[in-house]
Amino acid sequence: MPRTENDIAIVSYAQSPLLRRSENTETEMMLSTVQGAIKAAGLGKGDIGFTVSGSCDYLSGRGFSFVANVDAYGAYPPINESHVEMDGSFAMYEAFVRLLQGDIDTAVAAGVGKTSNSDPATLYTIEMDPYYLTPLGADVASLSALQYRALLDSGKVTERDVAEVVARNRRAAKDNLNAQVSGDFDVDELLAAPYVRNPLRRHDLPPVTDGCAAVVLARGQKAYELCERPVWITGIDHRIEPHLPTMRQDLTSSVSTRLAAEGAGVASGPVEVAEIHAPFSFQELIVREALGLGDDTEINPSGGALAANPVMVTGLLRVIEAAKQIAENGRSRTLAHTTSGPCLQQNLVCILEGDQ
Repeated sequence: MPRTENDIAIVSYAQSPLLRRSENTETEMMLSTVQGAIKAAGLGKGDIGFTVSGSCDYLSGRGFSFVANVDAYGAYPPINESHVEMDGSFAMYEAFVRLLQGDIDTAVAAGVGKTSNSDPATLYTIEMDPYYLTPLGADVASLSALQYRALLDSGKVTERDVAEVVARNRRAAKDNLNAQVSGDFDVDELLAAPYVRNPLRRHDLPPVTDGCAAVVLARGQKAYELCERPVWITGIDHRIEPHLPTMRQDLTSSVSTRLAAEGAGVASGPVEVAEIHAPFSFQELIVREALGLGDDTEINPSGGALAANPVMVTGLLRVIEAAKQIAENGRSRTLAHTTSGPCLQQNLVCILEGDQ
């Protein structure tokens, strides 16, 4: 279809190595990754109209940690910069909206996270609601175990269904050079493993990962000037549900994902590949149902979050992996999904298309 000046595309991307523990700081990871994405587009920092980053002060262990990263990613001038305490995919959403204003034609979005700085169970507990959840010691894994139990009790899935999700993702990750965990896993052996938090087993949880990723967006004709095959964002939407899981009607389905999928126009055409952000294995089945994807859609050829899970980056990596399917593998229409918050609280859906 013909593109207009209001159409926005991903024209380049970059990511750091995804490691159990990186020796680099967030700022050091951000420096090389953002510079790599800008260089891949043939640009300099003075050519970028807007820069936005996603990170988390809790992971960094200090307030306003993103300020040090501003020098690293080189926002120029510094006033044309923003930050979200969210995954880098939500930073990309802000960059997308900023480009729609029409006065600039390029933007950079990045996400960075160094989870290895702390114990995730302790860290995520203090991020919860301070009145009802933190005093209970509730963390993301504990709440996800409750969600998984509700899903099993509903009869929608079995533990074998979920183990097959793990085996498929880890097997697919063998072809992903950036995967942290990959390999051939026998479903029966997975089911024989002990519970970590019943009914979650160790393989149902994502690995602890440090990493960074960045994308360069361009508007209209500028995208063709910078990239031979732009990856157009033809639909993007995100929705939010109550932070407290007890205030949601049904944890076995994702209303916010379904609404975001409708807003992004998922059903308006076939989806060849979907990169789903499911930090816990069973969540892929909930999200897939909410997206309305058929059996002909390939799910997570990268291995997804079970292969590597740099918090604040994993969602943006899903966007990059979905974009690669178009830019490098010749696909026509792909989908990226990302989530944030306990039990799939916030969900973003992005539709990507290439020129025919």
